[in-house]
Amino acid sequence: MHNEPRIYLSPPHMSGNEQTYIQEAFETNWIAPLGPNVDGFEKELAAYVGTDDAAAVISGTAAIHLSLRLLDVKAGDTVFCSSLTFVASANPILYLGATPVFIDSEPDTWNMSPQALENALRDAARKGKMPKAVIVVHLYGQCAKMDEIMALCNFYQIPVVEDAAESLGSTYKGRASGSIGTYGIYSFNGNKIITTSGGGMLVSNDVERLKQARFLATQARDQAVHYQHSQTGYNYRMSNVLAGIGRAQLGVLEERVQAKRTIFKRYEQELSRLPGAGFIPELTNTRSNRWLTILTVDEKEAGVSLNELLEALALENIEARPVWKPLHLQPLFAGVRLYPHSESRIVSEQLFKKGICLPSGSGMTESEQERVVDCIKRCFVKKASIIA
Repeated sequence: MHNEPRIYLSPPHMSGNEQTYIQEAFETNWIAPLGPNVDGFEKELAAYVGTDDAAAVISGTAAIHLSLRLLDVKAGDTVFCSSLTFVASANPILYLGATPVFIDSEPDTWNMSPQALENALRDAARKGKMPKAVIVVHLYGQCAKMDEIMALCNFYQIPVVEDAAESLGSTYKGRASGSIGTYGIYSFNGNKIITTSGGGMLVSNDVERLKQARFLATQARDQAVHYQHSQTGYNYRMSNVLAGIGRAQLGVLEERVQAKRTIFKRYEQELSRLPGAGFIPELTNTRSNRWLTILTVDEKEAGVSLNELLEALALENIEARPVWKPLHLQPLFAGVRLYPHSESRIVSEQLFKKGICLPSGSGMTESEQERVVDCIKRCFVKKASIIA
């Protein structure tokens, strides 16, 4: 069936207005890192998410790295981090020689379990070695239980870094995801809800600390006529050309959120009645950008396995993926401590076994979505008829 055009998981979706900003960058010869588009993109994004400032960098990972540097994370420190996430959430902990401690998910949001976090913080207090930071991830656009997480972290006076790489445009009780912790980070990778091809943003209400972030991201160059450096810096600043793409993309973010939410609703209407099928819930008083739609399949009830679904979709030239493999199961982090949601339940592992990411590009047509839905329905029917 490979004669059908490929349906991708989350391809870039251009607004058509990007060329205006790019053209301006070329005409004024602002091709290098920094320039008017970078300044504009920072101001416009900070205004959108409601923070006092924002620093544009080359990736979400760079933004996490800078946030941990600003929090003085060093060798020998520990940092707590969600386990059900992409490896980029935790890699910067290793860059700084610190040790991650992974916190399990909970079933309502799939994000960091406040229950597991409380156990981890209690243990740390007992041992007299508190984490330098907690990195909480808003997975697939769904906000974590921030009230509970912030209450715990504020009680122990631990700063929170919000990894909102996947959740730009999502809100938690009226506040933008990424604007609640000490620092928030966004990603503009090619597969994100808006893209600069590669890029990220660090946001905070601490304007002085973000000045420091920009300094570190520009090779930590001291004020001097000659090149002088008194601390380690990075080459992390975003280019003016890419920031132009970001400004145009930010202009259509709300439309993209609506498109992703519509795609989610269609999937839910078409597939939720299948035996053993489910979807990520949306927490009360939150709005998820529904960056990716995730279908969960209870193999026993459904009679069809994740692998069978993935193979059937691949045969139809449709890209689909399992959910993130929890970081505590990754070879890179062998031996790293995990705090489970409860003694009898590791929620992140259950979700990894059950979850499949469906194509959710904001430019997806209804007929493309029908192709995906029909393929999944056929798998369920086929299995049901074999069993019958």
